[in-house]
Amino acid sequence: MDERLRKPRIDDVARRAGVSTATVSRALATPDQVKPKTREAVEKAVLETGYVLNVAARNLRTNRTHAVLAVVPDVANIFFSQVLRGISDTLHEHGYRLVIADTGNDPERERDHAEFAQAGWVDGLLLLNGRLLPTPAGGRRRLAVPTVSLCERIPGSDIPYVETANREAARAMTERLLQLGHRRIGYVSGPPNNILEHDRFAGYRDALAARGLAPDPTLVCPGDYTLATGEAAASAYLALAELPDAVFASNDAMAMGLIRGFTAAGLSVPEAISIAGFDDIEFAGAYNPALTTVHQARSEIGARATTMLIDLIEGRQPASREVHLPAEIVMRDSTRER
Repeated sequence: MDERLRKPRIDDVARRAGVSTATVSRALATPDQVKPKTREAVEKAVLETGYVLNVAARNLRTNRTHAVLAVVPDVANIFFSQVLRGISDTLHEHGYRLVIADTGNDPERERDHAEFAQAGWVDGLLLLNGRLLPTPAGGRRRLAVPTVSLCERIPGSDIPYVETANREAARAMTERLLQLGHRRIGYVSGPPNNILEHDRFAGYRDALAARGLAPDPTLVCPGDYTLATGEAAASAYLALAELPDAVFASNDAMAMGLIRGFTAAGLSVPEAISIAGFDDIEFAGAYNPALTTVHQARSEIGARATTMLIDLIEGRQPASREVHLPAEIVMRDSTRER
């Protein structure tokens, strides 16, 4: 065969880079485990030879797919965008690919994704849905796949996790509202069975208790993290004999719904009432008025959880199995001093 027509092989790359074929394989599969100078030489040789890695053959040799499945309850939810970016960037750096499973909170879909993972199509799982996937045999036992949960820990499970320090962050936001002179502070909750909601409501109560204030149950409205329940909460507050001074919603969507509801009723935010949220989603600062909120390091959550998972996949113990990242209070135009 004419050498010019032959497909480049791994030994061609090795000769040009001046290294062994084993080093080439390692540089392509796990680049972080190769010295930068060697990695650069291999990458240059790959470009010069036109070599294309046979991923299928590599996977057969190593019994690995170099792919990770991220299970998301609602991929349309803007909250997850930066989390997924942190996941994707970190996987790319380590030579892994990302597969996204949008469950829509549908148990049937979760079973399908569990079977996909159990069949060996991925090396690990990142759970953003707040619960375990069912095993093919039924029940809620953990699948025999390295797994990390992120954004919210899974109650009753020993799976490693990365999340924001939600209780501390909610307390800090409530304290900031108190510092502005507000005393009648309302709270719009998330779903009652959600662990994030438990932590955030506890933080709200912690701050009130530290000031000697008892929570007023008439100022606590139910929600489900949607814009609509924020608007419904605004209507409920408007029906009270006395409005709250401020309302802290446990996510940004409900805070925006509150603003819409109060504005539609002719009340100005923050002149008539201060509103604060939680998450700092992409357009929180562009809302009218710009939303005071708790900033979560969403990209870092994704990156830290992914690093933890790669450690598990590659047989290393993570530096920590429980990570609580600090949050930042971002003051904007939706709150003012009383």
